[in-house]
Amino acid sequence: MTISKESPLQEPGPRRLACSRCGAEFGCDLSGSCWCAEETTRLPMPVKGDDCLCRECLRKAAAEAASRSPDGAQA
Repeated sequence: MTISKESPLQEPGPRRLACSRCGAEFGCDLSGSCWCAEETTRLPMPVKGDDCLCRECLRKAAAEAASRSPDGAQA
């Protein structure tokens, strides 16, 4: 497939996801302005076919990870 110089590349639009923990629907904007970029806690990327988490589940997962760490600090 070739891309014409005359047709500019388009950034992907927001996508609708279902949280891999609770099933809640939410939006993800792959252009970098997704709400999760505003979160202070960073978790590893999903693995084994999982997808992103909704805001509430992301915060719960961050709290769980912090409680498991030896010093209680968030990643």
